[in-house]
Amino acid sequence: MTILVRDNQIEDLLATALDRGRTKRLPYAGEVTPREAHRLFTAHGARIIDVRSLAEHQLIGRVPGSRLIEWKFWPGGEINAQFLPELRRQFPTGDTLLFLCRSGVRSHLAATVAAEAGYHQSMNILEGFEGELDDNLQRGAHGGWRRAGLPWVQS
Repeated sequence: MTILVRDNQIEDLLATALDRGRTKRLPYAGEVTPREAHRLFTAHGARIIDVRSLAEHQLIGRVPGSRLIEWKFWPGGEINAQFLPELRRQFPTGDTLLFLCRSGVRSHLAATVAAEAGYHQSMNILEGFEGELDDNLQRGAHGGWRRAGLPWVQS
């Protein structure tokens, strides 16, 4: 389902995201909540880049229409040396890119690298796909894409 949004609503949403970035002195454009990311994805043509591992993407779930470019490989945790070349192959620098990981940490790093490479509309999706750890050290109860009730699939 496509959400039709007036242009001034998208402009307000982008302004909020950019303001978060300026306030926190982020090295990339800004930050969006999962709901804001979904609106930008469906109504503005922003691209969601999932930087989790292939295992997470397949086993935990994914956002339909997102693109997987792993930041680190599982199980060893080594950084994907092809991250930036793969990003360049798939997206022009003028695209609005929304980076998603499990909780917002890897996506912060990916957005930083992307911005340094000329992707000036790079943003981090706060809370990630699964959100923060709860008191039982489990994810899913506090925030995240899935908890927000946004579209996702599991293979």
